[in-house]
Amino acid sequence: MEFLLSIIESVTMFLLVDLSPYLKVFLITNFLMVMVMVLTLLERRISAWIQDRHGPNRVGPGGILQPIADGIKHFIKEDIIPGHVDRFLYILAPMVAMIPALVTFAVIPFGDQMTIPIYDELVTFKFQIADLNVGILYIVGVASLGVYGLIVGGFASNNKYSMLGGLRSSAQMISYELPMGLAIVAVVLLAGSLRLNDIVVDQSSFLHWNVFRQPLGFILFVVAVFAETNRLPFDLPEAEQELVGGYHTEYSSMKFSAFMIAEYTHMITAAALISTLYLGGWQVPGLASLGLPIVAEQLLQILAFAAKTGFFLLVFIWVRWTLPRFRYDQLMNIGWRKMLPLGLLNIIVTAAFVAFV
Repeated sequence: MEFLLSIIESVTMFLLVDLSPYLKVFLITNFLMVMVMVLTLLERRISAWIQDRHGPNRVGPGGILQPIADGIKHFIKEDIIPGHVDRFLYILAPMVAMIPALVTFAVIPFGDQMTIPIYDELVTFKFQIADLNVGILYIVGVASLGVYGLIVGGFASNNKYSMLGGLRSSAQMISYELPMGLAIVAVVLLAGSLRLNDIVVDQSSFLHWNVFRQPLGFILFVVAVFAETNRLPFDLPEAEQELVGGYHTEYSSMKFSAFMIAEYTHMITAAALISTLYLGGWQVPGLASLGLPIVAEQLLQILAFAAKTGFFLLVFIWVRWTLPRFRYDQLMNIGWRKMLPLGLLNIIVTAAFVAFV
């Protein structure tokens, strides 16, 4: 009996501790894929509601199976590779766009760590795939790689519209990466750490949320995120009325779908990052005073983080179907002549506050 119990203990510890990172990767990756499906349906439903028309209402009850039908359609459509493209780069581009979008989510904490006893051992679970002490640098570095997929796709397509889309995406990324970085620097100055968990803990009380301490940085970051994810009013790399389809004009089937999955995954990661940096992440004001069991407390924290992230995802969709697209000169003017000076001013004020207050 003791031998059997020792085997059960070893297997349990192996599953819960040794395999924990791999289980997190599997679960979160699949969760992101499901969320992409949900967002495509929400996008079409909300756009129809805003424009006072019917959305998807044929596939499944109330049209809820429309994302599955769309996925099947992309799988069975003919995968055309035009003869004039650079075949290797043409195939590589969708993967270059999609992988950074998935990998970036790895360092975002969606719950506080939990220590529980298992077979006389204390095991710490982190609701996060990788707890890096330079998590912010990781996000900025990896997220910026996604634009290479758009540039490579535009170049490899050997199409004027696609090339213009790729060039626009590179210029847009350079223009808005700087204000976004400056907004992040101000948050790091307040928290005194590049670790995302430390930034969340620094916002432990409601009035300490960075949206109140950094209102200008919050606005700059949200606007820059819209530009980084190529969402309206910053969707100049696609601009269907000007460039047909922009960087993905020559793409079809699952390669086209990979670009769309990358865009929506970037949206999810961006919304989660806004919640983490400015809305306290998984923090729920007054939760600790309720004296709830640790499991219930963790569940409420995860739900709170999901609610904050979901709110910003709805904002992404709402803005897309409300505001018109900027002209290209307006896009550059906002990034370089408005947001960059404001970002520098915000850092100076924040540094003075940290130094003297």
